[in-house]
Amino acid sequence: MATAGKVIRCKAAVAWAPGKPLSVEEVEVAPPKAGEVRIKIVATGICHTDDHILKGSLPNVEFPVIPGHEGAGIVESIGQGVTSVKPGDKVIPLCLPQCGECSFCQNPESNYCQKTHFSEPQNLLPDKTSRFSCKGKQIHHFLWVSTFAEYTVVPEYAVAKIDAAAPLDKVCLIGCGFSTGYGAALNTAKVKPGSTCAVFGLGGVGLSVVMGCKAAGAARIIAVDINSNKFAKAKELGATDCINPRDFKKPIQEVLTEMTGQGVDYSFEAIGHTDTMIAALASCNTNTGVCVMVGVLDSEISIDPVLLLTGRTWKGTMLGGWKTRECIPKLVSSYLEGKFNSDLLITHTLPFAKVNEGFELLRAGKSIRTVLLF
Repeated sequence: MATAGKVIRCKAAVAWAPGKPLSVEEVEVAPPKAGEVRIKIVATGICHTDDHILKGSLPNVEFPVIPGHEGAGIVESIGQGVTSVKPGDKVIPLCLPQCGECSFCQNPESNYCQKTHFSEPQNLLPDKTSRFSCKGKQIHHFLWVSTFAEYTVVPEYAVAKIDAAAPLDKVCLIGCGFSTGYGAALNTAKVKPGSTCAVFGLGGVGLSVVMGCKAAGAARIIAVDINSNKFAKAKELGATDCINPRDFKKPIQEVLTEMTGQGVDYSFEAIGHTDTMIAALASCNTNTGVCVMVGVLDSEISIDPVLLLTGRTWKGTMLGGWKTRECIPKLVSSYLEGKFNSDLLITHTLPFAKVNEGFELLRAGKSIRTVLLF
């Protein structure tokens, strides 16, 4: 490649400080070092987690930073020792790495790599330096992926090679939102055929939970959101009932318990609010119900222990329980085979320069997923 080994100047959206809009800047992207991969990002989705960065509510993020973690692109160049990908390969950078060496990676039941952001801050690459600079300043990475840049550098164990036939502007969603929701139902909750599910929050992740519940054979899928405009899409994707908590005078967990007789078998919270988390937990069956926390909570939570004492299970999920380097390529293949249609989640496609407009659509509840194209 003509650019291999050279610094690349390209466009990126930089968050200079919390509470400020993103600024599209020209940045310098250094070549990959040993064990690293430089990727030309083709498409990236806007996820609520990116909005948490901009608000300053995500812990351990250092500014200035290039956000974005739901992308797809093409390998531009590789550092010394990289063997799993080569220039020209289509790839999805992974916001949850799979190093393959830690005790969690070696446990077949775990998908949480100890090199993830919650164990080891990923504001700089593993050698504690950045590949990004702008106006003479070092710019931080986000989750090692920073897909809001035309070129990004990531460790090899945070890259998944995907099928060359994959449309990058569609499968970028498999990098985070779709996989998280779909896997929460299939892998984390292990939804059984004939069961009843409730899904709180009908954004891109919540609707992916709906798709996962349907794929698992759930008989009843109750979609819950205060934005009734999302109900048609939820039904298209498999919801059997849609309810708006604002239409009732009683707590939504009581409504769900009355609708089902004993509470749902599985509930999912895909918003990230403490009150809806409690409601989701209380809405599942007292004894055998499983509640999965999918949304990133905005604060600490206190619960009545009786909610768990009677036998309920309360679980969290990280990227839907998928071992990323192994499973993301398989999900892309399933997409190409027509096993699910995640395209239905994409409501807006914008040129990258309109990144702030994409966030406005998200905050206004007008978009499910906006995909930015470089």
